[in-house]
Amino acid sequence: MIRSWAPKTGLTSKAESPRARRVADMILVEVSELLRLGVADPRLGLVSLTKVEMTKDLKIARLFYSVLSDDEQVLKEAEAGLSSARGFVRSHLAKTLGLRYTPEVQFRHDLALVRQAEMERILKEIALDDRARSE
Repeated sequence: MIRSWAPKTGLTSKAESPRARRVADMILVEVSELLRLGVADPRLGLVSLTKVEMTKDLKIARLFYSVLSDDEQVLKEAEAGLSSARGFVRSHLAKTLGLRYTPEVQFRHDLALVRQAEMERILKEIALDDRARSE
């Protein structure tokens, strides 16, 4: 029997664990609402959550966020605000999710939107160059 080898990352995908996916979805909804309505920190005003990844054992939740600003100072303040809110977020999840073990919360900056904006900028430059050459 031939088996394919794939590195184990410990993170869930849709095919791996439906329960982990459901827990990740619940965490995304709960923490998004909490950041929108329950946290009074002004540093988190421009933060939005993009996705949540869970480890297989559901002990760690990695929450990916984006900041609706290009300013580096705003990004650093958002990171500091999220770091200070970690305990509050975890205690809120413990109260609302009803899990036996509340996952550790880790915030990670999601660079997908930054990369997408950069690609769009490059494609626009290429299109402008093509128009200038054809004229």
